[in-house]
Amino acid sequence: MTVSRGVRLGYAVGSFCTANFSTIPGLLLLYYMTNVLAVPAVLAGVVLFLPKAWDLLVNPLVGQWSDRTSSRWGPRRPWLLAGAAVLPASFAAMFSGPPLTGVPAAVFVGVAFLFASTGYALYEVPYKAMPAEMSADYHERTSLLQWRMIFVAASVALSGVVAPMLAGHSADGYRLMGVTFAAILLAAMIGSFVGTARAPFIGRQRSERTLRSQLAAARASRPFLWLLGLSSAQNLAAGVMLAGAPYFAAYVLHDTAATSTLFAALVGPMLVTMPLWVRLARRLDKRGAMVLAGSLFMIGAALLGASPVLGSLYAHLAVVSVGFGYAGLQLLQFSMLADVIAYDSEVSCERRGGVFTGLWTAIENAVSALGATVYGAVLAVGGFISSDPETPVTQPGSAHTAVLIGVTLVPALMSLAAVLMTLRYDLTAERIATDRIATDRIAADRRTTDRLAAPACDDTAGDAAGGTPA
Repeated sequence: MTVSRGVRLGYAVGSFCTANFSTIPGLLLLYYMTNVLAVPAVLAGVVLFLPKAWDLLVNPLVGQWSDRTSSRWGPRRPWLLAGAAVLPASFAAMFSGPPLTGVPAAVFVGVAFLFASTGYALYEVPYKAMPAEMSADYHERTSLLQWRMIFVAASVALSGVVAPMLAGHSADGYRLMGVTFAAILLAAMIGSFVGTARAPFIGRQRSERTLRSQLAAARASRPFLWLLGLSSAQNLAAGVMLAGAPYFAAYVLHDTAATSTLFAALVGPMLVTMPLWVRLARRLDKRGAMVLAGSLFMIGAALLGASPVLGSLYAHLAVVSVGFGYAGLQLLQFSMLADVIAYDSEVSCERRGGVFTGLWTAIENAVSALGATVYGAVLAVGGFISSDPETPVTQPGSAHTAVLIGVTLVPALMSLAAVLMTLRYDLTAERIATDRIATDRIAADRRTTDRLAAPACDDTAGDAAGGTPA
C-alpha cells in the first residue's frame, strides 16, 4: 500500500517537534546555565543528563501503552495529543524561570526539563513507531522518511539559526525564545495528529505481552542492538558538537553570531541531499550508505580542528562536510529502525514497535544529553571558568584548547566507532528477502501437511483510514 503525499507531509510536520526539542536544549541549555545563570559547568552538565535517566523508565512504558492501545484513532495517534498537553508549557518554563542563579537556578531548570522530557516521551515514542506500520516496502520506508528529514532540516535551521538570535545573551532573550518555540512545538504536534488521520495501518493487532517480555525480545534482536549501538555512538558525537557550537563560535572564531551561520552550514546539505541519500540507499543498500555518511561526518569533524589556523571560512566549509554526513545519518538510522520494527513484527507476529521505539528514544535522549555532559567535562578539565553577562572573565589557554578538542577530536573518534559498528549490522534488503522466502516456504509446507493449520501470523493487517486496523 502506497502512502499518500498528504499523509507523508502530515507525518513529516511532526518533525518540527522532534528537531526543535532535540536541538535547542542541546545547543543552548548548557550555555544558558553557565553563561547566563552562572551555574558551574559540571553541575550544568549533570542537570542536563539527570532527566534522561527518567527517560529510561518512562519511554519503554509509553511504548508498551501505545502497543496495547486500541482506539478509533489507531494505537499511536492518541499519544500525540497527550504529549502536546505537556511538552510545550514545560519547554517554555525551562527558559522562563524566576530570577535565580547558581544551584537554585540549576534545580529549577532541571525540574522543568524533567517535565518536558516526559511530554516528549508521550509524543515521540509513538511517533517514531508509525512509519513501520504505514508501509511494508523496504525502500518506500526510506522515501516516506525523506519527507520527514526535509522537515527536520528546516526545523534544525529554525532552531539553530533563529533560536540563538532570539536568545542573545540575556535572560529576557532566552525567555522570548522559549515561549516562541513552545508555540511552534504545539502547532507541530497538533499538525501531525491531524495530518496522519488517513494514514494506512499494516501493523499487527495490539500486544498483550508484559513489558518485561517485550524488553527481553528487544534485547534478543541482534539487528536492533547493533543499530541502537551505532546510532548511539553517532548521536553522542553529534550531541558533543552541538553543545560545543556556541563555545566554538565564541572562543575559536571569536564571533558569537557564528553559531547561527555554523548551523546554516550544517543543515544546508540536509535540505538538498535527501533525494541523493535515497538513491544511495538503493544503490549501496542502507548499510553501505550509512558507512559513507558516518565517514563524511568523521572527516568533517577532524578537519574542523585546523580552524584556528585557517579561519572562519574554512571552519564553515568543514561543517558543510559534517552536514552532508549528518543528513544521511538522520535519514538512514530511522529508515533502518522502521526495517527492524517491521522485521520483528513479521517473525514474532506481534505488535511491539512501541517498546522498540521507547527504548530507542530513551537511549537517544540520554545520549544527546550525555553529549552536553561530556562537553561540560572536557571544559572542566581544561579549566573553563563559568560567568554571567555582568561579570565576564578571561579564559585560560587550556580552556581554549578544551573548547577546540571537544568539537573536533572527541566527536571524530565517536563517529569512527559508529562506522565500525555499522559494518556489523546485517539487516539488509537481501537478508529480509531471503528470510521472507524461507518463512513463506515454511507456511506453505504447514498448509500442505495440515490444511487446518493457521498461517504463522493469523491476524489481519488493517488498512483503514485513521490508522485503525480493518
